[in-house]
Amino acid sequence: MGKGPGLFSDVGKKAKDLLTKDYSSDQKFTFSTYSSSGVALTSTALSKGGLSSGDVAAQYKYKTSISTTLTFTDLLPSTKTIASFKLPDYNSGKLEVQYFHDHATFTTAVGSNQSPVIDVTATVGNPSIAFGGEAGYDTTSGAFTKYTAGISVTKPDLSFSIILGDKGDTIRASYLHHLDQLKTTAAVGELTRRFSTNENTVTVGGLYAVDTLTVVKAKLNNHGKLGALLQHEVIPKSIVTISGEFDTKALDKNPRFGLALALKP
Repeated sequence: MGKGPGLFSDVGKKAKDLLTKDYSSDQKFTFSTYSSSGVALTSTALSKGGLSSGDVAAQYKYKTSISTTLTFTDLLPSTKTIASFKLPDYNSGKLEVQYFHDHATFTTAVGSNQSPVIDVTATVGNPSIAFGGEAGYDTTSGAFTKYTAGISVTKPDLSFSIILGDKGDTIRASYLHHLDQLKTTAAVGELTRRFSTNENTVTVGGLYAVDTLTVVKAKLNNHGKLGALLQHEVIPKSIVTISGEFDTKALDKNPRFGLALALKP
């Protein structure tokens, strides 16, 4: 771990990723391939609600758009500057400045359009315990688009966090525990309460790395939603993900499964 508390976006991220990342509830298969000349070919098969559909799409891009992200380290002491933009859409640009200190981190992000939204985050503490918040301000309406606060506790084998979000309407507590030193097995639990509806959601899940190429995940919440996922790296940068979800409280008990192929750059 580093000397500082990390960014506010890292609070609760490990538990959230284990419970949500790469899951799919629909029956879907997607394959995408790209050539150096700018030709993109995508084939999709989808089954949802008993209906099946498929399509093949081809797209050619030639000097019509440029998407770029530039990262500069230490332009100012202890800072990282990230500039992203897409041409010819000049309004899609974004500039973010991150400041790192041994006991605090700050970030500021602003868009390049005429009425940008300004996002600010701050975190204080150390790698073991940190608390902070984020806020978004719309310069056009003069109103806050979001404000969130959270606290996290991080150890080599566990992490715990509490986040108050949705402008104070939702509180989420999560706990992630690695069951072995190699971190091939993990268990996670999450409790979410929405005050406006008095609704509580409890979710438990786990992860098991069969080997360096294969990972199995599963999750279940108190509403009866059960999900499972198998992910395998077939060849370098090519990952097959098979996931499914079904409602254990539904009378028909009809499961839904998803299949997706992801090519990592």
